[in-house]
Amino acid sequence: MSEEKLNVGVVGVGYLGSIHARIYERMQNVRLVGVMDSDAETGRRVASECGCKVMQSLEEMMDNVDAVSVVVPTSKHREIAEPFLEQRIPVLLEKPVAHTLSDAQAIVELANRKCTQLQIGHLERFNAGVVKLAAELDRPRFIEVHRLGEFVARATDVDVVTDLMIHDIDIVLSLVPSELRYISAVGAKVITDHVDIANARLEFENGAIVNVTASRVSAKKFRRIRIFAESCYLALNFEDQQIDVARRGAPPEEGGFAPIVTESIQVTPRPPLDAELEDFVDCVRTGRDPVVGGEAGVRALQVAHEVRQRIDDSLHSL
Repeated sequence: MSEEKLNVGVVGVGYLGSIHARIYERMQNVRLVGVMDSDAETGRRVASECGCKVMQSLEEMMDNVDAVSVVVPTSKHREIAEPFLEQRIPVLLEKPVAHTLSDAQAIVELANRKCTQLQIGHLERFNAGVVKLAAELDRPRFIEVHRLGEFVARATDVDVVTDLMIHDIDIVLSLVPSELRYISAVGAKVITDHVDIANARLEFENGAIVNVTASRVSAKKFRRIRIFAESCYLALNFEDQQIDVARRGAPPEEGGFAPIVTESIQVTPRPPLDAELEDFVDCVRTGRDPVVGGEAGVRALQVAHEVRQRIDDSLHSL
């Protein structure tokens, strides 16, 4: 693709979609040509803020864009994404891929059949700390992840597994080069009608074990991942973007045990959504595969669904 500005649109400009629009609007190699929302007033407001047009239909959007962000409710993902993919227009689809696995697989199969880029919005893969962590990692054996937050009356139409834990499921699936062998999980409904706190244990064929906890009813925000690997220990605090590292040092000449050498790596923070959208634009321009493609999104959704099933089984047995 030429170096002319890429014409991009956003379908769904609520809380997150409006951020997509603002990021595109300030990117030098992108022209935000239009936004669209089921709430006409929201669409007009965001269009006015970003200096672009309000599109009245998907057809109008498709006639004017080279690529699109789809940031609508998950239940609408297939309905909105498929027309763009049919026209071979690259799509950045917010996570999760779809509400059901059958819809998710249909979306991915269409993108593959049309040879069109489909990127799934697992933005934590673009977290600067996670990128650095993956570069430092060597054969993980045990991973423990906590993603805890205070209650916010948003996205409460889904459970905490789909809302929060799926981020960490996607991360650990990218870090452990093995197939899953077994999943166990427990959870509880604390405030909403859906599970608000959950814990899952993932066991992989290569022997790696992952323990993931997610909560949206905690007293304070806490996000951390700890990894015990073959030759090192790594811990990332998502909030301050610091990685603590412990490795075995050189053994002393006189014999005895090798010392443990520790260090802290301070990662330069950068908004993950900025990095994600820049990666999407680069994929569209160059034709390369996205960091988080459709297959990765479906795999994370499959595991999330199995975690939810295990939790449902445990609740029904009480």
